[in-house]
Amino acid sequence: MSHESVQNYYGEVLQGSADLQTNACCSPDDIPAHIKAVLSQIHDEVLTRYYGCGLIAPEALEGAHILDLGCGAGRDVYALSQMVGPRGRVVGVDMTPAQLDVARRHQAFHADAFGHEVSNVEFHHGFIEQLEDLDLEPGSFDIIVSNCVINLATDKAAVLRGAHHLLKQGGEMYFSDVYADRRVPEAMAADEVLYGECLSGALYWNDFLTLSKVAGFNDPRMVTARPLTIENPKLEARVAPLKFLSATYRLFKLPELEADCEDYGQAVVYKGTIPHAPHALHLDDHHVIEADKVFPVCGNTWMMLKDTRLAPHFDFIGDFSNHYGIFEGCGGKSPFNAFGREGAAVPCC
Repeated sequence: MSHESVQNYYGEVLQGSADLQTNACCSPDDIPAHIKAVLSQIHDEVLTRYYGCGLIAPEALEGAHILDLGCGAGRDVYALSQMVGPRGRVVGVDMTPAQLDVARRHQAFHADAFGHEVSNVEFHHGFIEQLEDLDLEPGSFDIIVSNCVINLATDKAAVLRGAHHLLKQGGEMYFSDVYADRRVPEAMAADEVLYGECLSGALYWNDFLTLSKVAGFNDPRMVTARPLTIENPKLEARVAPLKFLSATYRLFKLPELEADCEDYGQAVVYKGTIPHAPHALHLDDHHVIEADKVFPVCGNTWMMLKDTRLAPHFDFIGDFSNHYGIFEGCGGKSPFNAFGREGAAVPCC
């Protein structure tokens, strides 16, 4: 699929979120109250040109420098600009001029709505597969977000490589997108409507994990996921038998992350100090870290907390001086568990 086809679909065919033919590019209903409060302050024209599929607001954003890939009319840019505050900055990149026109004409409105003396956002016209061509400093962003856009990219691997290059050490890519349960056939991928509706450009989920690791993001962590029910019988028939999922992932730029979760006898204690998360931090779909409780972690999770902006919110127990094998708390399994204490194989059922 060409850039021109996607630009036409999002710049001309779609004039508002009501023009979408499926629910793939729609936000879920379970938006936290503090984010709803922010969204209520965003200009109506920006809201009506929103085509996202998830939430892209991770924790601890105050003062952060954030890049939004495929920002569209700027809904998420403006929401994040309020969350980072006047010391932070949010940069949006999009390839569709009509969308950027909407975003840019409301900068002063949002600065005033959020009480900022000057706007803390900027917008760039460009392709997310060619981030190196933009005037963006490598290693300058704390967080990179994207909302249901990477599936539209013609070169997903290039997007991930570019994001890794622009992130600071310890930074993260936190984004929502659509994934398929198998590789999408070429004929389906050439369908402009299915592509524009965020379906036929979706990556097979296992290929996404591989591309992430090749780009330097070891140990991708899924945060949330929900099945997509297309709710358009004609388009459902055209994509059958494929199934789709909307998922949010976080990818940390930490070169020391290992291929598997390894046990070094470490633990953390969450202080409960992250705004809007006083009782627990939901790091991912299998790490809900309760406040004031010793929580054993693998080496990778330790680094995701200690070597990132999340570190001030934790106390850390242990180090990397001793290794105890695979960390089974993250789902890892050791072949040694198949044997009894005397070395005999334990019969399976």
